[in-house]
Amino acid sequence: MLTINVVTIFPELFRAPCETSIMGRARRAGLVAYRVVDLRDSTHDRHRTVDDTAYGGGAGMVMKPEPFYEALEALAPEGPVVLLSARGVPFRHGDAVRYSLAPEVTLLCGHYKDVDQRVAERAGVEEVSVGDFVLSGGEFAALCVMDAVVRLLPGALGDHASAAGDSHYEGLLSPPSYTRPPTYRGLAVPDVLLSGDHARIAAWRQAQAERLTRERRPDLWARFEAEHRSPGTD
Repeated sequence: MLTINVVTIFPELFRAPCETSIMGRARRAGLVAYRVVDLRDSTHDRHRTVDDTAYGGGAGMVMKPEPFYEALEALAPEGPVVLLSARGVPFRHGDAVRYSLAPEVTLLCGHYKDVDQRVAERAGVEEVSVGDFVLSGGEFAALCVMDAVVRLLPGALGDHASAAGDSHYEGLLSPPSYTRPPTYRGLAVPDVLLSGDHARIAAWRQAQAERLTRERRPDLWARFEAEHRSPGTD
């Protein structure tokens, strides 16, 4: 069973998500355990202070290193320790797979202007970003990581093929999906999907996945081409 630890000053943000949809179902099935830790429990002053002004001046408050260090010492986690940060390396599908195979994953949620750099430099800490944008805190980024990881646990989804067809699973964006009715407000489902010819359908989906990846994510397409290029070709 995977254990996901979350260190945050807003533990209440995780109550509903951890009991809802796939994340909740996986917990009830015994596939994952969530341990949400209030960072303020690792403070020692009557105000339970977790932040202070920045050395060198500037606007905004910086989260102190001591509470994070002490929270991690109390947890003694096994497996990846992840600081959610806008300047971290991009979180990718491969990271979700790696975390899902670990016995334990610990997510550190920053807030305010920044987190003291010594938290990121603590041995074993990975600094990870969920996108090229800034959130008000690491909590919502942590929930993204949690959902991406939990859905990969064997048994979390009713059908593993559902995850295998997702974007990024094989390095490409997923092809478009359609359901009933076959025509809606003048928009029709492509004929190939109604043909019953599974070989043609598979070829259409592969072509669409490649087209969308080329158009929308040239970075992914370049990586895909490099990984699938035949030896000796340029």
